Amino acid sequence: MVNFEWFRTFKAIYETGSLTSAANKLYISQPGVSLHLNSLEAHIGNKLFDRGTRKMLPTEHGNMLYNSIVDAVKKLEEAEKHFYRNADSGKSSISIGMCFETFQHVLEPFISELPFNLISKFGIYQDMLSDLDKGLLDFVISPQKDESFNIQYIPFSKEKITLIAGSKSNITEFYKVMQKPEKAEDWLNKQTWFGTTGDMEHLRNFWLHNFKKRPDFKPNYIVPNISSIIRCISGKEGFAIIPDFLAKKELEDGNIQLVWEGYTPLENILYFAQRKKTIYKKELDILQEIFMTQMSIE
Repeated sequence: MVNFEWFRTFKAIYETGSLTSAANKLYISQPGVSLHLNSLEAHIGNKLFDRGTRKMLPTEHGNMLYNSIVDAVKKLEEAEKHFYRNADSGKSSISIGMCFETFQHVLEPFISELPFNLISKFGIYQDMLSDLDKGLLDFVISPQKDESFNIQYIPFSKEKITLIAGSKSNITEFYKVMQKPEKAEDWLNKQTWFGTTGDMEHLRNFWLHNFKKRPDFKPNYIVPNISSIIRCISGKEGFAIIPDFLAKKELEDGNIQLVWEGYTPLENILYFAQRKKTIYKKELDILQEIFMTQMSIE
């Protein structure tokens, strides 16, 4: 199925004559423009432009395609603007990406107060950063960085990856063997573990950091997300590896206990990721202020 954005990008290239000008017009990266064009050419099965020294020159198939779709694309763009204005006059729409738990714990309480529309995406960080580079997202909270020249990363907080347990878990024996890595690992392997669907990165990294190997067990219970883990073990038994800030309230209430931060703490820097050129600076500043207030580095 053809993505409408491919046609929008093709039209911009045709009308501006270059990938760079099309990228500036659409407020997406040049690699994103190239990806859309390559995808469209692969779908159609014909070359749409000849790359000149200064200008993208449409081929015969490019001219035919432009004449076929230009009116339809304009109508769709006009309809998009019309219904957008009718739905919420004067408001812009911002697309953001982050882990579900960060959204739930930090941003969710402020959603109804935002002076703009918001579309949220949750997924793998590399995929979200790729979508940011392509112009599909406007803002990402990430502990990872990629090599894109088009994206700027602003550090604003840290997360510490910790071992936690439900308040009814008996951890006395662990502290007796903690200073001996082999015995500590063996004791932990025998406990009841909780993990999340499709993402064991925290557990894997914590094990590599402390025991210099991957964990050789699978969690007993796989649940949708870290918030589910916290609810499952709160006031009960069970172990998990999670970022510390996600269980702050439960730790303060005594429903969950902090078992171990590792032989040396494992910390991730969290970044605001956004494209260097954006028309949404005002809106992104509001989002950044919320996260800076709620999660700023001490």
